[in-house]
Formats: sequence, structure tokens, C-alpha cells
Amino acid sequence: MTVRISIITVSCNSKKEIVPTIASVLAQDCTGIRLEYRIIDGASTDGTADVARSYCQKMKEKGILYDVVSEPDGGIYDAMNKGIRLAGGEVIGFINSGDWYEPGALQTVLKTFRMQQCDLMVGSVRIYRRSGHSFIKKARQRRFQTSRDWNHPAMFVKSGLYKKYLFANLGIHDDYGFYLKMRTLPVKIVTVEQVLADFTMGGASNQKGIFIMCRRIYDRYQYCYRANGYSRWYLIECIITEAAKWLLG
Repeated sequence: MTVRISIITVSCNSKKEIVPTIASVLAQDCTGIRLEYRIIDGASTDGTADVARSYCQKMKEKGILYDVVSEPDGGIYDAMNKGIRLAGGEVIGFINSGDWYEPGALQTVLKTFRMQQCDLMVGSVRIYRRSGHSFIKKARQRRFQTSRDWNHPAMFVKSGLYKKYLFANLGIHDDYGFYLKMRTLPVKIVTVEQVLADFTMGGASNQKGIFIMCRRIYDRYQYCYRANGYSRWYLIECIITEAAKWLLG
């Protein structure tokens, strides 16, 4: 029995960055998987959508349902919500332009959902610094939850949950806010130690600047922790996280 998995990539003016992302999805072992891959592009002007469409034949040859949508949107989470609404899979995963999956990642997803009968799973990621050095960020579940134990590129969720709890589109940490929301619900969350995806620092969540950092602290504290009933003490965690990004980035 096959499992339908939908992978969504959101992009905007990332002509070069999107190539390894698409290639990593194309290279996945789809045994036992009915794979659907959707590119949600924000009306890029640098040819990103054309590059994405150039993979149509290769995707068709591998039996992957492939679609590229390029039109204006209201930001990254608006684009993600658009992808969620279009997704026809039982499980949904996001891999943003510039990130990429490890070989065999989707087979791990398939086996985990089959064996664990979970609603949400999170794997580890390998993060590359600007210097080229990398480190592994593991997925864990602990009583004192922090974003250091969670990885969006390696998170896969039953589609019904995503469709019911769409991203609020309030800040730049809505994906983490969604995960915290899931932890308050009676859903089964599973973590795996395997590295499923790779991520390069330097995106919106890692940009430097005092104003930008303060905005990220506010967004994480207000829209992730407080919105989901977490203690005011989590403001300290938000500040520590930003300090760590400053040092590591």
C-alpha cells in the first residue's frame, strides 16, 4: 500500500538556490510512495519559475506529480498556506528553496509514519555556516521545549492538521508556532535522529541587525510561545536563541 506524500517548496527570486532543492526531491527513492511535488513561487522576476518548469519532463518520467505555480503572494507563510490548500497527499513536508533533502529521507518518512502511526514527525538537520563548516541539530522532545530541538525542513505532518491549522502569517516564526500548537493537542509526535535535510544559514531567520533581531525575538515570544500558552519566562529563551545565531552565523 502506497502513501501519498506532498512536498512543497516556496521560492522568490532564487534561480540558483532552487536547483539543488529540486534535484534532491527528484533523487528520492519513491518506492511505496506516491509523490507530489509543488513549487509555490512568489512571481519571481529572475527566471526561478522557468528553472523549476524545466524539470517537468524529468519529474514525469519518475512518476512524480509536479506543479509550478508562480504568482504574487502575501509572504512566505501565505505561500505555504497556498501549497497546503493545493496538496493532495496524506503527509506534507516543506523544503524551502536553498535547502535540500538527504538521500533516502522520504523512505525514512514512509517507514516512520507506517510503523509509528504518528501525526507529526521531526528529524535532524545538518546546518551549514557561512564559513562552510557544519553541525547537526537534533530533533528532541523535552519538557522545556525550545526551537533548538525542532527543525522545520525535517518536519512532516498529516495533511489534515496542516489544513485545519493553517499558518497565521503574523511573523517569521509561524512554522515553529504551528509546532508548538501541535504540542498542545492530542496528537502523536515522533522524533528521529537521522539527518533528513540540509540547511544553510543566512535566511530571514538568521539575518543580522539589532532591529531585525529584536523583531524576531518579539515574533517568537508573542506569536509562538505566548499565543500557545507558554510562560513569560520563554522571553529569555528567545533572547538566548538570537544571541546564539549572532555568534554562529
